[in-house]
Amino acid sequence: MARGGAALGVGVIAAVGAGSGVATAQERPAPITVPDVDPTAATAGPYAVDDDEVPAAETPVAEAASGSEAPAPAQGGPSDAGEALRARILQQAEPHSAAQERAAADAQRMAAAKARAAATHTTQRAAHTAQNQAQHTAQNQAQHTAQNQAHSVASATDAANAAGAANAAAAHGAAVQKAAAKATGKAQAEARRAAERITRAKHRYVLPVSSYRITARYGQHGGMWSHRHTGTDFAAPTGSPVKAVSGGRITHAGWAGSYGYRIVLRLDDGTELWFCHLSSMVRTQGKVVPGQVIGRVGATGNVTGAHLHLEVRQHGGHPVDPLHWLRSKGLHP
Repeated sequence: MARGGAALGVGVIAAVGAGSGVATAQERPAPITVPDVDPTAATAGPYAVDDDEVPAAETPVAEAASGSEAPAPAQGGPSDAGEALRARILQQAEPHSAAQERAAADAQRMAAAKARAAATHTTQRAAHTAQNQAQHTAQNQAQHTAQNQAHSVASATDAANAAGAANAAAAHGAAVQKAAAKATGKAQAEARRAAERITRAKHRYVLPVSSYRITARYGQHGGMWSHRHTGTDFAAPTGSPVKAVSGGRITHAGWAGSYGYRIVLRLDDGTELWFCHLSSMVRTQGKVVPGQVIGRVGATGNVTGAHLHLEVRQHGGHPVDPLHWLRSKGLHP
């Protein structure tokens, strides 16, 4: 019985090793069902073992463990019982190996699923983070762009205001310059007209004698005049030329009592000029021009010496101061 149990243990180990291919101390051995043995049949029956036959019984078990083929035992002997037990052990070990393989496959599938789920979650988190970052970046860029645009609009507004102010200042300056130019032009024109008047006066008005000495003025009192002196006396040598002070027409030429020989010249504006005490008359009628000789200095009439008595009567009326009138024409007697 002891030898049979030892043989059975060796067969079980060989069978398990042959079925799984790997035997480790950490794995839990598969359950084995052993048929009940009758104790009364210890010395007889299929499980009876003779001491002399032990080596022969051990040979098939060792060969089975090493994977070599054993010769077929005779049917109906102890070898048939061992083969049946081995086959039964293998049959019971195969489902357990298949279950382990299925459990390993299931574990692998679960690990792969967990890995895929973890990868999917990581991908989703990364996508969500990227989306948040993109949105934040887009918002910042949009805000920055809006601020830049607002700053640009403000700068453009300031520039437009400055340009408007500059244009207004330029327009005002142009208006001032135009007014100044206009005033300057007006002043220059007036100055030109005044110069022209003076020039024309110099050419249109001349002194009646060239070399003279004033001996009596307008308004003086004396025994030579009945009331007051009505003109200005230009003392000059007898025969000195007497010239027309301005252009006009001779309206009278002849004897005039106390005035002696007298020529009356009416100017274009109606003023009358009286040239008195002449020694002779060169022109007695018609139009004359400024500076034209019309007579000569004398001492005819009521006089004390040779001189020209000049009277000025505006518009043929009462006499005025000849010196003042001559100065108003640009002359300086």
